[in-house]
Amino acid sequence: MINFESQYFQKLAFKDEQIEQFLKSALHDLKIAEESDIPDVVFKFSYDAFIKLGIVLIAKKGYKVRSTTGHHVKILEKLSQLLKDEDILVLGNKMRQERNVNLYDGGFFVGEKDSREYLDFVKRIFQKADVLLKD
Repeated sequence: MINFESQYFQKLAFKDEQIEQFLKSALHDLKIAEESDIPDVVFKFSYDAFIKLGIVLIAKKGYKVRSTTGHHVKILEKLSQLLKDEDILVLGNKMRQERNVNLYDGGFFVGEKDSREYLDFVKRIFQKADVLLKD
């Protein structure tokens, strides 16, 4: 059983419509990433879609993510556990760290090859999550 720590997650029963809206937002970001030719846009929207997918699956388990220091790490951790895929934590943290360097230090620009590889990875995770999304 997955432990949702109260420091990062709040027990909350979401309506199906709310979860559907979260998913719609995640898929919207994924579509932007897929349709862009700009590596930084592909990377940013792939990462955002990835995090939002985690929020969707956590909400389906009856928890709301608290906006607190380290919450993206916890989203990736739970997503990895829910989908039983350690690559989610490893590559997700790599994406998170690169995003943070760019956002807070102004020192990271993703290349075209890397941005496409991240997008392909995120798309694979969406496909894997499809089974849980239909529950």
